[in-house]
Formats: sequence, structure tokens, C-alpha cells
Amino acid sequence: MIRHCVMLNLAAGYDPSQLSDVMAGLRDVAEQLSGCSGFVCGPNRDFEAKSPDYPYGFTLDFKDASALRQYAENPQHKALGTRLVRLCTGGAAGILVFDLELQERSTQ
Repeated sequence: MIRHCVMLNLAAGYDPSQLSDVMAGLRDVAEQLSGCSGFVCGPNRDFEAKSPDYPYGFTLDFKDASALRQYAENPQHKALGTRLVRLCTGGAAGILVFDLELQERSTQ
């Protein structure tokens, strides 16, 4: 399983309603695709004060790299990504992506 983590460096003066619309759209895409689950989005609480430049983010899980590729190539996802880029500082440079491969735990 792959957990797709996306952190957003939102531009000063970004429109929260546009961000909300993009997140709702991404949730819809995730719910429509096979092998995709667990979309979660929200503000970064940054309890350790290590990521103040990234006040918002989202995660979702994919059963494998093929499912992640299907999501990445989805036309609706691409259109929403274009909108998201416009909301971030420096455009695409304001978006940090981390794909974490989750290992199944042994039941010994």
C-alpha cells in the first residue's frame, strides 16, 4: 500500500473557498477510482513547529503503484491540480509530495 502525502505552502491571500472546492473534487476523484481510499485533508497543526510553511495538506492511500498512477493520470485530478498550483506560493514549487510505501505488519 502507498500513502500519498501532499503538503501545501499556500500563497498569502489564497481563497479558502477555492481550496475547499479543490479538496472536495480530489475526494470525489479518490472515491471513484478502484484501489484508492482514505482521503483526508485539513490544516497542519505542526505541534513540533517543524513545518510552518505548509499550513495545509491531504493524504490518501493506494493499493499499489498502478492505482497511484491511475490517479495521477486522471483528467479530473490534473484539472484540480492545476487549480491547486495557483493557490500555492511559487506554484508547483509550493507543493511537497511524499509517497510512503506501507509495509504489512507481521502477526507473530
